[in-house]
Amino acid sequence: MSQFLQKNMKPEGGEAQPKEEATEEPALPLPLQPYPQPAPEDAPRVFAPHNMAAALGPSSRRKREKGGGQEGAGAALYGDRRKSKVWNYYTKLGDAYVECTICKKQLSFHNSTTTMREHLVRKHSIRDTLLLLAPQQLKDDPAAEADYGVENVAKRARQTPPESGLLLLPPGAGGASCSEPRGDVILGLVLEMIFRDLHPLSVVRDKGFGLLLGYLEPNFPLPSPAQLSGMLWHRYGAVKQQLERYLQTAQAIVLCAEFWVSQLSQSYVTVTANFIDGEWRRARCVMETRRARQEDGEGDLGEKLSGVLAEFGVSGQAVFCVLQDGPQSAAGSWQRAQKTCGWSSLRCAARVLQLCVQAGLEVEAVREALSTARGIVRYFQQDAKAARSLHSKLEAINKTKLKLVMDVSTRWLSTIEMCESLLELKWALMAVLEEHPKGATGAPALADHQWKLLQDLVAVLRTIKIATAFLREEQNASASSLLPCVHGVVGAIGRQAEEAGAVLKTVVGNIRTELMRRWGLAEDERLLESLAAIASFLDPRFKELRFLSPGLRSELHKKVKAMLSQVCHPQSPPVGAFWAPNPPHKAESGDGGTSGQKDRTSSTSSPSVYDILLGKDPTESMPEIHQQLENYIVEPLCKRSTDPLRWWKSNEHRFPAVARLSRQYLAVPATAVLPEQAFGTGESTLEHRRAVLAPENLDQILFLHQNFDFLEAMRNGNEARNRTPR
Repeated sequence: MSQFLQKNMKPEGGEAQPKEEATEEPALPLPLQPYPQPAPEDAPRVFAPHNMAAALGPSSRRKREKGGGQEGAGAALYGDRRKSKVWNYYTKLGDAYVECTICKKQLSFHNSTTTMREHLVRKHSIRDTLLLLAPQQLKDDPAAEADYGVENVAKRARQTPPESGLLLLPPGAGGASCSEPRGDVILGLVLEMIFRDLHPLSVVRDKGFGLLLGYLEPNFPLPSPAQLSGMLWHRYGAVKQQLERYLQTAQAIVLCAEFWVSQLSQSYVTVTANFIDGEWRRARCVMETRRARQEDGEGDLGEKLSGVLAEFGVSGQAVFCVLQDGPQSAAGSWQRAQKTCGWSSLRCAARVLQLCVQAGLEVEAVREALSTARGIVRYFQQDAKAARSLHSKLEAINKTKLKLVMDVSTRWLSTIEMCESLLELKWALMAVLEEHPKGATGAPALADHQWKLLQDLVAVLRTIKIATAFLREEQNASASSLLPCVHGVVGAIGRQAEEAGAVLKTVVGNIRTELMRRWGLAEDERLLESLAAIASFLDPRFKELRFLSPGLRSELHKKVKAMLSQVCHPQSPPVGAFWAPNPPHKAESGDGGTSGQKDRTSSTSSPSVYDILLGKDPTESMPEIHQQLENYIVEPLCKRSTDPLRWWKSNEHRFPAVARLSRQYLAVPATAVLPEQAFGTGESTLEHRRAVLAPENLDQILFLHQNFDFLEAMRNGNEARNRTPR
């Protein structure tokens, strides 16, 4: 542009303006404003706006000071035209045309920038705020040019939704104060950061957070924790109303109670609601997190859960089952709640599996070997010289990625990791231990038979670990996968122990005994009453019930028939049910579908002549819901990779009565918490971050963390479904 002015703007004498007079000096980059001093506790902090006028280059002042002659007049006229920031994105081509520096399109120019501004908004989504960018500033700072160059800014502006109000600005490009719509958006995003990432409200007082926000938005007043607390409660109330409406659509709710301890040794219980909605989607919503005080007593657990339900307008009759994940000491409280409220109960599979494996690890020889193994790991963690020696030996064999792992006594999967790491590093460890003195202050060592025991133990525990991997898969989250999985584990580890030593046989025997006792695999009456057994039958992948004897299968079929007669009466559906059976689906003969009641009535009114030879057709007198059950039983099995909820969504019209029952039993999860957390080898991010939250806002933060995205996804799914033409 400067070269263009040199060629075209000349004084009357015809001499060109000197080069040094026409060339502007580069403008200094806008500096980052210093972080302000801390304000009082509840007073908002404001970052002072940058003085842009002070950063103007001296050549700009000299041009404005030029006067006299046609040269001064021409410069003044040109300066007037360049007052608009629109000229940051255009090059002037003579007196009648301009060229966009982004897309190189030429526009007519008639002493007005209106058309130029509309082109930037319409074609490049660059609005007034972005026009504050100075190309000269970007030219002098290559790093800034990469982030805030004209083309990059236009690209980012197109990627930012206009309604969000978020625009990328370079440091110091803000105005005198943050506009209200933009400030509200930033404040809302700060709140979302807190409950999405489980931060305490005091994060806004952290120096690093203030520096970051002050750089991105210098004039934004930092909110106080008290202000965020009010916003948190407001957002909590809005989301809670949505959850209340969503829970009203549930046919049957499964309550899960998770007990956990914070870093301040305070006990909490988190209550979640699980159900399957009308679109056969699995729903898991956090209802409340409250202190679990020992002084409250054990007998009022049912009253506490009923109180949580009442806060959401849900009756206790809507509860189908309660999944326990509490300590063994609370077993009496669970039993009293079950009798008082009439709810069925089931233990969390992860906790039961921990107790079963722990029974095997309590064998004396195994306990001694594991104690020595922990001593070896602890020795290398505490002795720097031994750790360096081990690292050098691993470098020699190119295995530096292998690390020793210390297990956690309450997580048997971490014990596998510890033993596996020791076995992989066995020879390097033995070489280092031989170089160091033994004795009271020396390193412990495993005997040869203990190394062999750990190797055999890992093989057995890996088989059980396969079961946890199976239960972690999304399609296996229901309790319907439990008994087939447990039955398989009992048989697999039993075969492994056939040729093992005496110690390992004792370990496997203890684990198998606990598995069969706690899940009642050897007790026929308990199996028939088990929620997990009925859920397996209602799962199209496991309805053959291979873990039951033929006699027990027939008994369970009769039990389900009786349940269908009680629960699925066609004239009187349960109060509050959100799902109504579709009209009977007519199917041609032989396709396995159910025929309508009208067709069956017409056939019974006119007996067939074949009844003389074959007798009366048994399906003519069979109730429709029982015929649906028989048709479901003879339906081919599905693959194990099939999602049972998707299968029922596609086949609900064929077996509406059985589908209604399946919606209740398949809603029972196998674990009280998410499988990734239940079967983890260590503390999850959720467990770590919630343990440091302040008790004043803990309930609201955890509630929004779990439910905000979930309810948003459910609402978007419903809206998309309503827009789909039928």
